[in-house]
Amino acid sequence: MFSGMTELRHKYLRHHKKFPHVWCPGCGNGIVLGALIRAIERLNLEKDDIVFASGIGCSGRMPTYVDFNTLHTTHGRALTFATGIKLANPSLNVIAVMGDGDATAIGGNHFIHAARRNLDLTAIIINNQIYGMTGGQASPTTPYGAQSTTSPFSNIEHAFSIAELAVAAGASFVARGTVYHAAQLDKLLEKGINKIGFSVVEIMSNCHVQFGRRNQMGDPVTMLNWLKEHAVSKDNGSSMPPDSLDAKFTIGILADTDKPDYIEEYKKIRLKAQRG
Repeated sequence: MFSGMTELRHKYLRHHKKFPHVWCPGCGNGIVLGALIRAIERLNLEKDDIVFASGIGCSGRMPTYVDFNTLHTTHGRALTFATGIKLANPSLNVIAVMGDGDATAIGGNHFIHAARRNLDLTAIIINNQIYGMTGGQASPTTPYGAQSTTSPFSNIEHAFSIAELAVAAGASFVARGTVYHAAQLDKLLEKGINKIGFSVVEIMSNCHVQFGRRNQMGDPVTMLNWLKEHAVSKDNGSSMPPDSLDAKFTIGILADTDKPDYIEEYKKIRLKAQRG
């Protein structure tokens, strides 16, 4: 296992120039990065055929470390750049990584319509329930009652669920995992990247510096155990009483449907236009 991971590291990471990374010790972003390159290895994708785009925030640094075609874009706009790339060259495997604030606050409208449009992209959204890099402000997923720099006396807004929003907006594939359940996360990312259509993988992660410290949630290990204790598999959750799911979240595949891909539909429109 160790030698295999060493080979993947040398194959996919820009290790000789870009490390050590900028993330805080114990951050879950490293687990997400490891899961991503393992998924890509199993799919046997060529590095030159992958475009990896990000927005602003802690997750925005991830393209720095991978040896793909990479793009570090503006805040909330990772999906708009990814859309342009996919439309310009549909043969590419386009992946966008975002944080919860990046994707669903300033980028929320883009996220909803990307799901509705069903372009063949993969959106990885790392949900640490706060703006980690930019100051610890409350995000759309900060829980009610939690403290942040913009809610020092507790947050009075209610969080929405990223994965359920993606399902309602029409994404072809929607899954949720955690950085604690790393083996499952590999498989969810693999399925999401391989799915034709718009895929969303929400990843619950820890931010022990900006979120955990303010909310007395302990060190990274304690927060990882919190993820373990509050995650419920989709099958188990469907059979549990609603009141027992308070403060918990479902992990696994939440939607997996086949529907027309945007590019294929656009080709049909072009043919109709050419025929007059």
